[in-house]
Amino acid sequence: MLELPDGPWWDWDIQSYDSSRLCLAADHDLTYSHRLEVVFTDVAYLQCPTQFTEPVFREPTPAERDLVRRYLGEDPPVIVAFDLEAEIGWSGPLPCLIAAETVEVTVGRVDRTIAG
Repeated sequence: MLELPDGPWWDWDIQSYDSSRLCLAADHDLTYSHRLEVVFTDVAYLQCPTQFTEPVFREPTPAERDLVRRYLGEDPPVIVAFDLEAEIGWSGPLPCLIAAETVEVTVGRVDRTIAG
């Protein structure tokens, strides 16, 4: 399971993704900056929205591990699973998965460029 440092990590988004390196950014408000980044390298499987709020990280279920294994043909070194609150038109938690070679968590302020 992904271990995060304590913080107000309410709002999340995909900061960048180039089909290999995925950077998730989080903070209590992503308007001008963020203070948490979760970077995955050699991403092989991605199932999550581009923006989300208050994910609940957990161990992947055996069925989720099997799904990723069938898709990739092998077990990836990292599988991160989390659930999101139901949105309008969806009942129950929305399960999300990321499979990659590595994952790294960093804390530090990163200013965002505001288009204008």
